[in-house]
Amino acid sequence: MTPKVVPVLDPLFRPAALAWRAWQQRARETGQPVRVRFALEQKDGATSHFTADLLPEGDALATANFRMLERLVKLSLWARGGFRIHLDAPAPLVAELRAHFRESPTGRFDSRIVGESVYGHPIEVVAARELPPERSGSASLGGHLDGCRIGFDLGGSDRKVAAIIDGHVVWSEEVEWDPYHQPDPRYHWDGIMDSLRRAAEHLPRVDAIGGSAAGVYVDNQVRFSSLFRGIPPELFEQRVRNIFRDLRHAWNDVPFDVVNDGDVAALLGSMSIDDGGGVLGIALGTSTAGGYVTGEKCVTPWLNEIAFVPIDYRAGAPRDEWSGDEGCCVQYLSQQAVGRLLEPAGITVPGELPLPARLRQLQELMLKGDERAVDVYLTLGAYLGYALGHLASVYDFRHVLVLGRVTSGRGGAIMLDTAREVLRIEFPELAARVDLRMPSEKDKRHGQAIAAASLPARPKP
Repeated sequence: MTPKVVPVLDPLFRPAALAWRAWQQRARETGQPVRVRFALEQKDGATSHFTADLLPEGDALATANFRMLERLVKLSLWARGGFRIHLDAPAPLVAELRAHFRESPTGRFDSRIVGESVYGHPIEVVAARELPPERSGSASLGGHLDGCRIGFDLGGSDRKVAAIIDGHVVWSEEVEWDPYHQPDPRYHWDGIMDSLRRAAEHLPRVDAIGGSAAGVYVDNQVRFSSLFRGIPPELFEQRVRNIFRDLRHAWNDVPFDVVNDGDVAALLGSMSIDDGGGVLGIALGTSTAGGYVTGEKCVTPWLNEIAFVPIDYRAGAPRDEWSGDEGCCVQYLSQQAVGRLLEPAGITVPGELPLPARLRQLQELMLKGDERAVDVYLTLGAYLGYALGHLASVYDFRHVLVLGRVTSGRGGAIMLDTAREVLRIEFPELAARVDLRMPSEKDKRHGQAIAAASLPARPKP
């Protein structure tokens, strides 16, 4: 489906949200839609339900039924999480989905990362007529700002840290680093320790430490993270799996919590909102971080790794370098997206220039009023609007907080205005109820670290 708001620099973009809306309409117009249901089950029993209408077997487009089902499963898998898929669908589709996770490169990646790394079990597909009941647990998150705290945020191109006393920031800093392809975990340990020590120099004592980082963390254990993907598996198990537990011990076992950076982005939004609406946080950094906080200011056991969610369904869409899949969010809402759009914008940069430097050059051009830079942000804004239209099928949000280095400066405002236009034109029911906002310029750069500092609760005296 061709979008009504065409991204200036990417006219071939075909939004997943529009494809699904048209597909569901066509299926129902046949008068014989094939209703498919599935449940995603996590190890603790948390279960999410999804339904879709596919085309009857005789329809001319029915050969695309599996592709549409697989894309929906992938959206649900990376947003909600789970390792067991209870699928109520025609037997050929069940068999094809099983084969996908066993045999296709992208399916094996999903099974290895989501299934094995997060839940300790390869993804399995179970044929079912009755689905297990839907069940979701939740837990309160953060909001503790008493005492002397350190908050840090670990991204793919920089790490941020803040020293906070009773909710007031007394010092903050941002340091560039390059963790993605480092094979020695000492690089990561030394970098994090350096930031913590520098923050501690500005505090009379350290009562608690909270952190956010790209990846999935359970009880301060690293389940998977792009920050450590250059480390060999045996070293990962020996020195990375418990790196944050070891850091806590090195800091005299003060209260110490680390969670997904997207959840902290959502927490940052929820800390200033009291109307009971859910908050979706999206951070545009080296990758795309997502997080969700309920209207009760609680987190769910969902995965929220929206970087891997496909939002572009065209054939030959930009490919994610890690999973190998096409059309995933990371190539549309991140520094990687900026790097990809410079050439079609007519902005020439040296091929070896790293992503943070490319972004800085773009933002310098924005300060000069360069229309080529404006086109990049107009394109990013269109991506954001259509991504929100798609994510609304798995998240119930009334507020969206967009932050990260990509949003700094005037370009961020252009992005949000364009995204609002997409919602108004394509998804008016969503536009009527969603508040789309950015934090202040200071919070864009350091808000993650500040919100992260509020994660640990101090023991009561």
